[in-house]
Amino acid sequence: MYKKNNDLTQVWTKQLLEELHDKYNRPNFIKEDPIVVPHSFSLKEDIEISGFLTAILAWGQRGQIIKNANYLMNLMDNAPADFVKTSSQKEQERLQKFYYRTFKGVDARFFIYSLKDIYINRGGLEKVFTTPYQKTNNLINAIINLYNIFSSIPHQKRSMKHIANVSKGSSAKRINMFLRWMVRKDSRGVDFGLWNDIPSSALYIPLDIHSGRTARELNLLKRKQNDWKSVDELTQALRNYDSLDPVKYDFALFGAGIHE
Repeated sequence: MYKKNNDLTQVWTKQLLEELHDKYNRPNFIKEDPIVVPHSFSLKEDIEISGFLTAILAWGQRGQIIKNANYLMNLMDNAPADFVKTSSQKEQERLQKFYYRTFKGVDARFFIYSLKDIYINRGGLEKVFTTPYQKTNNLINAIINLYNIFSSIPHQKRSMKHIANVSKGSSAKRINMFLRWMVRKDSRGVDFGLWNDIPSSALYIPLDIHSGRTARELNLLKRKQNDWKSVDELTQALRNYDSLDPVKYDFALFGAGIHE
């Protein structure tokens, strides 16, 4: 009887997740989500860089995230790839006026300097993530690689707080969200699916307060902290419902957590 009830619960959960995914993974999701910022660009490197910087700013109210990410793009002449690779020190000084919550001008300049190193010397963001993933078939090593690259560049201690350190248990919500944007491919038109050498099956859930609450209500997540162990636990649970694209349920968990 217990197994039968458990099977019925899994069927019900799967149906609910699919319905919520279908409801929220639609183009009208874009305009109210930070992903709207990289959707304003068409060139691959512009999408990558604007998406990365927007994801880094993605905490707090979504409207404020979008507003401030767009302001940062304006400070970069709405040409993020060109600004990262060719801007002079004088041009970068305008970033000093930027701030959003604890992310200040000094942090913005450090991120631009680090991204310049990544695109000039390391083959770009895609390669920074793809190369370590292909060596180990584990995306956690790619996330660690990003942290190590940023920490290898001269910086103020405060600036590294904005890059997730999964080695110390960070949930890496913003990096996982950025990776979802770049990697996931479907016909819905929300995520970009620009990167071909990391499969959607390798992605981890971008865990935040909203998706975590919904996951716990659905008994998909037992752990109470929103840390990397919870990310791994929830992602493994979601792979039981779709092993090839578990992170598509981010739309379901987040959407339900925000709206329902």
